[in-house]
Amino acid sequence: MFGQLILWGCIILEAGLLVRGLLTKLAFRYPVFYCYISFVLLQSLLRFFVRLHYPNFYPWAYWITELLGVVVGSVVVFEIYKIGLAAFPGTAKMARRVLYVLFVLAITKVAVDTWIAPNWHRMGTTGELELGLRAVQAISIVALITLFMVYSIRFGRNLKGILLGYGIFVSLRLLVLVFAGADTGWQGWLSRVLPPINSIAYFAVLLVWLSQLWSYQENPVQGESAKLEQGYQRMSAATRQKLRDARGYLGKAVR
Repeated sequence: MFGQLILWGCIILEAGLLVRGLLTKLAFRYPVFYCYISFVLLQSLLRFFVRLHYPNFYPWAYWITELLGVVVGSVVVFEIYKIGLAAFPGTAKMARRVLYVLFVLAITKVAVDTWIAPNWHRMGTTGELELGLRAVQAISIVALITLFMVYSIRFGRNLKGILLGYGIFVSLRLLVLVFAGADTGWQGWLSRVLPPINSIAYFAVLLVWLSQLWSYQENPVQGESAKLEQGYQRMSAATRQKLRDARGYLGKAVR
């Protein structure tokens, strides 16, 4: 009964968040994030329908929609980086490249493990892929927060709300996946208590998003952009120089 109340409470908050986003035009400023919320809302309704009318197909519906959700959620991380580093184009470009590499590595690892596994099954593979992508998401969020702290960069209220809420959600979901399947000792205890905690925490995350995204607040002008961009330019110039030197050495060796 309590789980059903949390489920429908989340659905109501998701719908309210979408309606408020359209009314305030925030949905057009953070399109990927609001597409993600739309997907999660439809995901919840679809799962409820399948569980009620086609219970035998529910595990498949759950894992397929979960995989799609984590992929869309990964794009949310790119949007957070794009908006958070809008004043730092050079750094943003480098960060996007690093993110691409990390996500591709996570997907490649699961694909290789699936290919060589003698007795793989789709649901387990989906869980492993979600674990890898959630880990990359968590690392990316921590890296962005660390970067902003080091350079004393300020978050706008809207972006801070998205980042805080999504960071909490990803962290708890990652813990659920890490301890999933454990049945003994304290790991087994965590595998039982973390899923309901994750559901309650997601309800709290939706409240955070609704409060922080109630109205639009422009991101503050960053006076530190020159310092951060200068650091990127120096690193970029040093890398280009090393590549030129390497090509020169290679040319001499060939001749």
